[in-house]
Amino acid sequence: MSETPEERDDDFAAAAATQERVGLLAEMWQFLGENKKWWLAPIVISVLALGALVMLGGTAAAPFIYTLF
Repeated sequence: MSETPEERDDDFAAAAATQERVGLLAEMWQFLGENKKWWLAPIVISVLALGALVMLGGTAAAPFIYTLF
């Protein structure tokens, strides 16, 4: 028997409603573990650290960051 598109949408909505909500970092960690993509972890950490430095560069913490380099 084939399902109608409405029945499939209802199944998807029911499954999504019963799942536990996780954060972006937790979802990324699950992705790395399930797909064995551990080589991506240093890249993601480096990009996040660089983004944090760029964001902090425009704040009052900028003089302290510039002394690191």
